[in-house]
Amino acid sequence: DGEAQVWNNDVRFFKVFVADDEPLTNNNFAPPGTHIASFYLDPYARPENKRGGAWMDTCIGKSRARGREIPVAYLTCNSSPPSDGKPSLMTFGEVETLFHETGHGLQHMLTQVDLGDAAGISNVEWDAVELPSQFMENFLYHKPTLDKLARHYETGEPLPNDLFEKIKAAKNFHSGMIMCRQLAFSSLDMELYARYDPTSSEKSPFDIQTQIFTQYLPMPPLPEDRFLAAFSHIFAGGYSAGYYSYKWAEVLSADSFAAFEEAGLDDPDAVAATGRRFRDTVLALGGSVHPAQVFRAFRGRDPSPEALLRHSGLLDNDEKSE
Repeated sequence: DGEAQVWNNDVRFFKVFVADDEPLTNNNFAPPGTHIASFYLDPYARPENKRGGAWMDTCIGKSRARGREIPVAYLTCNSSPPSDGKPSLMTFGEVETLFHETGHGLQHMLTQVDLGDAAGISNVEWDAVELPSQFMENFLYHKPTLDKLARHYETGEPLPNDLFEKIKAAKNFHSGMIMCRQLAFSSLDMELYARYDPTSSEKSPFDIQTQIFTQYLPMPPLPEDRFLAAFSHIFAGGYSAGYYSYKWAEVLSADSFAAFEEAGLDDPDAVAATGRRFRDTVLALGGSVHPAQVFRAFRGRDPSPEALLRHSGLLDNDEKSE
């Protein structure tokens, strides 16, 4: 704070350094103690002059051609501001959003690619760019991690276990219905753009909608249903033949987090080792390597949906998907 000009008194400026205890390896970003990135954090809502939502954006991208060695990110949220003498009492959803945007920020800031068009989040395919952001959200459903954050601002008491269990249960409420809905949307999008030919087919796009939705949803749509006419994502939102990326990114992020679960979330050394591997692959390689290769480099195999099904409450820990 104080080293960079800011646009509001609530905005903070941070520098990211290589940890002093970082072991020296061939994959080292830089020697311990080196300043490798920075970011602005604009955390609070200002309805009078700030649009809603949350986003990570590039302030300075890494680029050898432009002589830019230290990437800088903007992390912008609209969390509850301090009021009435109390600190910012963020909701669980607001903390989850902060973790999400931090994931994007980490991919931008920890890139090892010095070609601007492929550094950080640049030119990372849509079905992979949400991996780091959704990955970060998983840590909030690990009680020891949450206990470091979710404490009563006056007493210091951690979040009670019963409330934590309710939060987890709420996350998975109707998760099967929601997943089927997203799969129906994704399949409908791909069918229309990859296979459907309106000049030779006797079926209308609405017939295709009924066919797909009947396969995935417990109740078929009504004959007069015209949801497709309002499915702006695939007609005006830039997601044509790409809506599947929402769900595929969840598969990638859940499977990536499963690597930490398998290593042992309560084992600091194992988490650190897995985190370095995640950093050196998913967070470091940007758009310079195909995301399938990046995932294999981190996980040692192709993605599996089992972790997502388990995290969604649709698969027990000892079950395997077929």
